[in-house]
Amino acid sequence: MRLRTRRTTATGTTPDRPAAARGLHVRLGGKEILCGVDLDVHAGEVLGLVGPNGAGKSTLLAALSGDLEPSSGDALLWDRPIRDWSPLDTARRRAVLPQAHGVSFPFTAREVVEMGRAPWAGTDRGAHDEDRIAAAMARSETETFATRPFTSLSGGEQARVMLARVIAQDAGLVLLDEPTAALDLRHQELVGRLCRDLAAEGRAVVIVLHDLDLAAAYADRTALLANGRIASCGPPAEVFTAERLGDVYRQAVKVEPDPDTGTPRVTPLRRIC
Repeated sequence: MRLRTRRTTATGTTPDRPAAARGLHVRLGGKEILCGVDLDVHAGEVLGLVGPNGAGKSTLLAALSGDLEPSSGDALLWDRPIRDWSPLDTARRRAVLPQAHGVSFPFTAREVVEMGRAPWAGTDRGAHDEDRIAAAMARSETETFATRPFTSLSGGEQARVMLARVIAQDAGLVLLDEPTAALDLRHQELVGRLCRDLAAEGRAVVIVLHDLDLAAAYADRTALLANGRIASCGPPAEVFTAERLGDVYRQAVKVEPDPDTGTPRVTPLRRIC
């Protein structure tokens, strides 16, 4: 069993439910992307958002972060509608890693990570900036290129620097949109372990993933989205059934327990001629 702890920050103790969606609807370009989503995000857990392209995963993450205004319903942060918080108070409570990370100026990798400390400028927490930045870069294995311009880094290196920025922000709610997309096998696993470590510290981690095996290995719960709705939510072993995944992804799969960990392993059924 994975143990949950509660985490005390400068904004107070992270509540048991730092984020939630209540009847969340989002319309974009005349199309309803989210259709009445209800979801609780708990402190001390990793929640994986999975589902096919266009299911609404990134839209849900953007609504939970406050970066996207819902058409109706509420995204809650610390049990209050996120729109009721000031931008600074929001930034002290939640950190976001978007899919795209454009940095057009020649900041060094370390300077990009340092941007994560901006919400704490002028507070007692600012005295810990150097330690938080160094720790975040060590955990993301980015310290070896700390002085290099961000624009000179590979896509995978940039992704890890942006992840370090999120860690350095030291928020109780961490929202990650496809953080493993540009990463090699080793660093995909590194991200999974980091998510588990952040949850063990008492943070709530929500991560959008396409790799179902990675979600099964590292998430406490998975929310499977389909057509803007949550088709199923619970432990991966309960959500990841061959029938359900086959229906949602329109692809026949085989689901078997991993022989080493017991977590579900999902394999597409292929015909190779």
